[in-house]
Amino acid sequence: MRIAQTLESLAGGLIVSCQAYPGEPMRSPETMAQIAQSAVIGGAAGIRAQGPGDIALIRERVDLPLIGLWKAGDADVFITPTLRHAVSVHAAGASIVALDGTRRERPDGLTLAETIHRLKELTGATVMADAGSLADAIAAVEAGADCVGTTLAGYTPDRPKTDGPDLELLAEVAQAVDVPVIAEGRIHTPEQAAAAVDAGAYAVVVGTAITHPATITRWFADAVAR
Repeated sequence: MRIAQTLESLAGGLIVSCQAYPGEPMRSPETMAQIAQSAVIGGAAGIRAQGPGDIALIRERVDLPLIGLWKAGDADVFITPTLRHAVSVHAAGASIVALDGTRRERPDGLTLAETIHRLKELTGATVMADAGSLADAIAAVEAGADCVGTTLAGYTPDRPKTDGPDLELLAEVAQAVDVPVIAEGRIHTPEQAAAAVDAGAYAVVVGTAITHPATITRWFADAVAR
């Protein structure tokens, strides 16, 4: 297995995604940094965060590997969609730069391989490719990604959206590529996180179920209302 040095401390660990949607009360770097610090107390091995402001403040407060991304634009490709966004994420302090790792056209016209090559040439960054299918994951590794995530499974036309994590895809990718595969997407319980590890995940990202009170409240409110 090909492992970049910055990924080694994430092996077998939980990565907590600290993100809030635009317009929410928690959408501020200070709040996200506090959540990240709380995740450290709980045993997180790493943090995933969105936007240069959040990334920079979390980097100041938390001494763990930090996967950074930048959600921008309203096109299909919006997770760190361009080389410019990727360079900015690295400059803000991300240990690993996460970007859209699908085979779709990117807004700046660069291919995924060109983006990864130029990013590494400019910054030396470790790169995580957020994939939506097995073909995406294989292409991303061929393009130079240091690890791949199942982040976009069910959010592209390639695969249906599963009720929980797409464990079938996770297992397929883990068998097919020689880089760490990070499970991400709709992991809402400890049991699902453990199942992801059993399916071959190198590490597991959990966001909503830990860091998004509005959604967690809705789960409980709906259950009580029934």
